[in-house]
Amino acid sequence: MQQVMSRRAPGAWRNWAGTVAARPVRTASPATTAETAAAVRAAAEDGLQVKAVGTGHSFTAAAATGGLMIRPERLVGVHEIDREAGTVTVAAGTPLHQLNQTLAAAGLSLTNMGDIMAQTVSGATATGTHGTGRSSASLAAQITALELVTADGRARTYTAADTGADAAVFAAARLGLGALGVVTSLTFAVEPVFLLTAQEEPMPLTDVLASFDELAEGNEHFEFYWFPHTGRCNTKRNNRSVGPAEPLGRIGGWIDDELLSNGVFGAACAVGRAVPATIPGIAAVSSRALSARTYTDIPYKVFTSPRRVRFVEMEYAVPRAAAVSALRELKAMVDRSGLRISFPVEVRVAPADDIPLSTASGRDTAYIAVHLYRGTPHQAYFTAVERIMTAHGGRPHWGKLHSRDAGYLAGVYPRFGEFTAVRDRLDPGRVFGNDYLRRVLGS
Repeated sequence: MQQVMSRRAPGAWRNWAGTVAARPVRTASPATTAETAAAVRAAAEDGLQVKAVGTGHSFTAAAATGGLMIRPERLVGVHEIDREAGTVTVAAGTPLHQLNQTLAAAGLSLTNMGDIMAQTVSGATATGTHGTGRSSASLAAQITALELVTADGRARTYTAADTGADAAVFAAARLGLGALGVVTSLTFAVEPVFLLTAQEEPMPLTDVLASFDELAEGNEHFEFYWFPHTGRCNTKRNNRSVGPAEPLGRIGGWIDDELLSNGVFGAACAVGRAVPATIPGIAAVSSRALSARTYTDIPYKVFTSPRRVRFVEMEYAVPRAAAVSALRELKAMVDRSGLRISFPVEVRVAPADDIPLSTASGRDTAYIAVHLYRGTPHQAYFTAVERIMTAHGGRPHWGKLHSRDAGYLAGVYPRFGEFTAVRDRLDPGRVFGNDYLRRVLGS
């Protein structure tokens, strides 16, 4: 067995946004399930808590620990593609971009995904990463089986076909917050690769809100970005296409996705952070910078885009029927507050699913995400937004900033008790606990 432990960690671990730092006393980079199980057993014997991290794209301290930190860089690769079953099994630390590229080369695709590919598959599913979809749900909802190393250091596979107590574990572990154990592999449902036509165009916010239900139901994937301090949005509709493929041109795609959406936008955010009074004017220019465009390509090239400008984010899931009211309240709050908001507000949708701690559990959902450029004071804005969202029974994204605790969350998740019961059974000693889980799940 290769050495996978370092008794002393090399230094502090930080997440992508710089909102969380941790200094574990031990790190491990296992390459196999057996090595992962051995690392968990050794840590438990030494009285250390254990957390597995991905690439750090969560804004919360969900993966932070002062005990054993399991790093993902060697637990990677696609284990099996089963064309007959329509599944792919992949190691937990595999980045989404690697999975997508491997599937595309095999003529296959996930049905839906989020808008970035830097995350590991286990990190993305554990915190509820999602895209937008009328009838296709989050990454976790596409899981058909998973392998889990539990607090006793044993590995077990749970599947969608399980019954009884094992079925409860499978249901909970698809979005497990790292609270139930260390996921070492995941099996996803896949389908033959298909084409999506993306139609992106600016629209007035009043028109988008007036036709929100029609836009959400009339497109397979609909989302929009509202620019605060303006009445303008940029909308995106993705629908399946018979082709032919007409991808973005190299130059045009670079101008929109790299120069405008990252380079120029990042510079504008830096100016706005230094001189907040300039933000409304910058927003007016930014809301007009991206013109309408239409292109057709394979799914991951349409769903995802580069995110190079670093920010902090809070996202709430509200009942879809409450989305328009919540957005109108959000706009009114910004307009009267004197706040200066440099980032657009992102709105997406998802169908109800059956995962206990999914933000779409049991209800059709709209997601409302707010961002600020990294280093900009965010507390006043996020607190005001959170007040609006919780008044509508909102559920915070598990990997994004929020202030909710177990008392609130138990009231907005009807199956909250199912999850905590599975946790009590699998990890009564809280080997996989940390301060964040203590807050959101209880002791």
